[in-house]
Amino acid sequence: MNLRAVVAIYRFEMARTGRTLMQSIASPVLSTMLYFVVFGAAIGSRIGDIDGVDYAAFIVPGLVMLSMLTQSVTNASFGIYMPRFSGTIYEVLSAPVSAIEIVLGYVGAAATKSLMIGVLILITARFFVDYPMAHPLVMLLFLMLTAMTFSLLGFVIGVWADGFEKLQIVPLMVVMPLTFLGGTFYSISMLPPFWQTVTLFNPVVYLVSGFRWSFTGAADVHVGVSLGMTVFFMALCMTAIVWIFRTGYRLKA
Repeated sequence: MNLRAVVAIYRFEMARTGRTLMQSIASPVLSTMLYFVVFGAAIGSRIGDIDGVDYAAFIVPGLVMLSMLTQSVTNASFGIYMPRFSGTIYEVLSAPVSAIEIVLGYVGAAATKSLMIGVLILITARFFVDYPMAHPLVMLLFLMLTAMTFSLLGFVIGVWADGFEKLQIVPLMVVMPLTFLGGTFYSISMLPPFWQTVTLFNPVVYLVSGFRWSFTGAADVHVGVSLGMTVFFMALCMTAIVWIFRTGYRLKA
């Protein structure tokens, strides 16, 4: 393993974040804080409890997931797309760096940024909401798995996209709607039976449900199933990346 190469790519990506702190870190944290104020403090006080949990505390896991999913995909897709756009990807590919080292560098940096955002949101949420934390280790596990899985997905999107518009389509038109429909603001048990079944085809449901269980101890889907589905989705993304490097799809063209 060429650790120097991994660290070099990782540090380059993290330095890019350091130059754009307001856009990369402050903006998503501030946006999520507004959700806490509007849906938690203002509207939440009129809704009451869901599954025995105050509504303001109930939406905390969903909002953290919403921000982490979109930021993981965006950070990782931009990270690999920009070298392709500028042509410097050929310098990386021609260097004595393996595919796994390239992925570790780019995906590791994107996942780190997402984790930082997730932790910052949890800290700032304390100023607005007194949320429980029943299983902190499971919560940390879900944070790490989510950051890595959706950073891998972002890497795939960054390779697939051939323009800035395509780079934005998946986070805005797919990831965000799936997160809103995945139980961010409600429990899927509140839906009619038909829509409960349809919702189970949404992979984000398992992330939100498992992550919420780590806070409240209650979930729409068993936490073991949520973990299994998260690992399964990660395996799908890794399979796609292996195929990309074996075929050179849009990397060498």
